Amino acid sequence: MLLASGQILELACCCGSAGCSLCCDCCPKIRQSRSTRFMYALYFILVVLLCCIMMSKTVANEMKEHIPFYEDICKGIKAGDTCEKLVGYSAVYRVCFGMACFFFIFCLLTLKINSSKGCRAHIHNGFWFFKLLLLGAMCSGAFFIPDQETFLNAWRYVGAVGGFIFIGIQLILLVEFAHKWNKNWTAGTATNKLWYAALALVTLVMYSIATGGLILMAVFYTQKDGCLENKILLGLNGGLCLLISVVAISPCVQNRQPHSGLLQSGLISCYVTYLTFSALSSKPVEVVLDEHGKNVTICVPEFGQDLYRDENLVTGLGTTLLFVCILYSCLTSTTRSSSDALQGRYAAPELEVARCCFCFGPDGEDTEEQQNVKEGPRVIYDEKRGTVYSYSYFHFVFFLASLYVMMTVTSWFNYESANIETFFSGSWSIFWVKMASCWMCVLLYLGTLVAPLCCPSRQFSV
Repeated sequence: MLLASGQILELACCCGSAGCSLCCDCCPKIRQSRSTRFMYALYFILVVLLCCIMMSKTVANEMKEHIPFYEDICKGIKAGDTCEKLVGYSAVYRVCFGMACFFFIFCLLTLKINSSKGCRAHIHNGFWFFKLLLLGAMCSGAFFIPDQETFLNAWRYVGAVGGFIFIGIQLILLVEFAHKWNKNWTAGTATNKLWYAALALVTLVMYSIATGGLILMAVFYTQKDGCLENKILLGLNGGLCLLISVVAISPCVQNRQPHSGLLQSGLISCYVTYLTFSALSSKPVEVVLDEHGKNVTICVPEFGQDLYRDENLVTGLGTTLLFVCILYSCLTSTTRSSSDALQGRYAAPELEVARCCFCFGPDGEDTEEQQNVKEGPRVIYDEKRGTVYSYSYFHFVFFLASLYVMMTVTSWFNYESANIETFFSGSWSIFWVKMASCWMCVLLYLGTLVAPLCCPSRQFSV
């Protein structure tokens, strides 16, 4: 009898609308809203891993050597003599097309859901086995789209647009985070002057990091003769950091935005420094002949050249870090507060309560969940009174992330020669995407400072 009830629970988990934590008694209790996001993230990770495998020459060669009757199997499934249709950038485009369609369908299906009790909400929060089958069918079905060449060319531009929108959302949230941070800590100065010391200390640390990073890049990524591009970019980005700092504390901006200060510009400067370093690290190496006729690599740190020779280490660590960051960006971008920030909805300044960890406070998502908790066998049903995040927006962000992953894995517009082993050896496409992201971040932040001056009759929240 107990065995039968356990099997029913497992069946409910896989095929019904029950939470995924019912499947295993050893799993800790988990909130329904988080378990749902975890399951979608797991599906996302599985497809991303498949894309990395498809872009790996090493995996393709190992399969060819160790799978019996490999060529016969490839011909049998009509994937080419050596399964060339199942590897490379075109295969990644097709798989990511299926994943993007999967999340886009759920984005439309979950529009305007405010309660977890409806039929559409149950579909969003359960039926995981059927969803996995649907995702697999969509990714597989993309290989049967007619006129593949036209499809791939059109889908590439859709992917590029979606990838840049995904980057733009992350940059908007970063700028919003900077303003929110400064506003929250500034609110504490009315009751406790120690918040001034905290603001000054954090601002000093961030400007030290930004300045030190630019100086170190000038030392290691430039030389006395040559490296002109690196010198120009470092000078330009350093000048932009100085510009946003001056504008942030200028009298005209302060009159319209008293909360504007060096904390925000310091955080943006740190991010600009990071993107500059990331871009220079992604730049193809320059090789010149020295006085003895030998090839010499210039404009890169000498201590990093030995590390890059170990392709497996660089590929493994780099790919893992890259997709952990993408997944983190997806999950942090889909909270209720992030959705509200993108729509321009903010808490009133007089309601701000200064906190060190201001992201999780009495008005945050965590407290809203605490109020709506009702415990089940292994799942805490925290959405009885209403949803704690926007279902539709959640799927839309993962839809954009699917396009961003597709473009990133295939080296953006360097797709024909792309493979995962040489992903971190340098690409002009990735280099310019990162530099464009850097400049876009500066423009977005400057826009939040200048917009109130250009439109004095309009109210701005930041």
